Amino acid sequence: MADYRYQSVEQRIMDMIGNGTLGLGDRLPSLRKLGRDMGVSISTATQAYSELERKGVVEARPRSGYFVIQTGQRLPAPDADPLPAQPPRPVTRAGLIRTVLDYVGTKEAVPLGIIAPHPSLLPTRELGRLLSRHSRENGDLGLSYELVPGNPELRRQIAHRSLEADIPVRHDQVLVTNGAMEALYIALRCITRPGDNVVVQSPAYFCFLQLLETLGLRAIEVETSPDGGLDPALVADAAATYDVKACILVPNFANPDGSLTPDDTKREIVRLLEYMDIPLIEDDVSSDIHFGPKRPGTYKQFDEKGLVMMCSSLSKTVAPGWRIGWMLPGRFLDKAREIKATTNVCSATPTQAAMADFLREGRMEKQLTRIRHAIRRSMDTMQLELKRHFPEGTRVTHPQGGSVLWVTLPGGVDGVEFFFEARERGIGLAPGGIFTTRDRFTSNIRLSCGGVWTDEIAGGIRTLGRLAHDMS
Repeated sequence: MADYRYQSVEQRIMDMIGNGTLGLGDRLPSLRKLGRDMGVSISTATQAYSELERKGVVEARPRSGYFVIQTGQRLPAPDADPLPAQPPRPVTRAGLIRTVLDYVGTKEAVPLGIIAPHPSLLPTRELGRLLSRHSRENGDLGLSYELVPGNPELRRQIAHRSLEADIPVRHDQVLVTNGAMEALYIALRCITRPGDNVVVQSPAYFCFLQLLETLGLRAIEVETSPDGGLDPALVADAAATYDVKACILVPNFANPDGSLTPDDTKREIVRLLEYMDIPLIEDDVSSDIHFGPKRPGTYKQFDEKGLVMMCSSLSKTVAPGWRIGWMLPGRFLDKAREIKATTNVCSATPTQAAMADFLREGRMEKQLTRIRHAIRRSMDTMQLELKRHFPEGTRVTHPQGGSVLWVTLPGGVDGVEFFFEARERGIGLAPGGIFTTRDRFTSNIRLSCGGVWTDEIAGGIRTLGRLAHDMS
């Protein structure tokens, strides 16, 4: 509890700096006043100020208090000028994507390239206890095959959480998968054949592009605005111009540009696709990592004809290694179950059971609160450090959730070359070129925020800043 309270105080000060309430050189509220206003002890307020001082945001002056030495003004956002949808293209990025993936996940690299919560933020002890209890109480059953659709209690808990997100679904309409990627794979297998055209929002998560390439599908890219999300007029134009068999869309905090599509726009896109009888595959893995007071809506909640196939997982919030995902296949449920059964029969038995208990015992909201708070703090700090160390002309997104920043480098710096130079310095990141099938985003990089700001990460940002200066 104490850890969370000091982080809340720190976030309060960061917000005051970010919105201009506190400017460069201003004195922070006294520890006593801040503690009284926020209902925390002086020691908690002191811990928060010490953390801000360690990050170089404020400094302590003897007998005077704490003062702002780094403003919260952030780098400007990238220009938003989405291009019209281009003709469908085969995906041919596999080689570069493999090169990036081979490095960004290594333990030796500074972790700015992989999207995963820091291990210290995961409920390791709780999940371990629940897994042990399941093994102890169920014996051989824990080694038996689970039902093809998944553990019944886990599906009930997923259905309950879906209802809370305004998605009416029964537990028997849920299919448990090995992460969201298997859900996406099954969804595409349900509704496409090799050679079909699939709309993806662009920049597109490179694993989507890999999946399309593996299945012999062609991508029609519809560009998003980091601040405004997806324009339904561009989706309508693509669907009217080309023979579109499916869409893969990310409603909230898309990877890599962090874009958020407004709920009214989501409704409009669903109605458009329903009119044209085009299935929509929704990747919803980041919606729970929202920085605002309310979880944003989804495409699925506006689905009236069963055409939206929602895919999600707990990999970004609870247990990446357990690979617990699910899908709400709508009218394609029977086909999805058939493909699941003939792909890997079922997902792992013991981890499904333990996760069902985790959700049933009401532990999820506490975990989500912790993750959201930590990632927001980490992202705010990274924004400040990018402004401090990167050259003039650098631009970066300001997402309202998720865990990635989309950076545009100045001076025509090539993102792929920047990736290789960063790799030589022991830093992982993702170059913009792997998020498209076209000659776009060549000066972009994606940086990930795992929720814990460390000296290693701070040093990595400083090194990248020097590299950007040298290359621009």
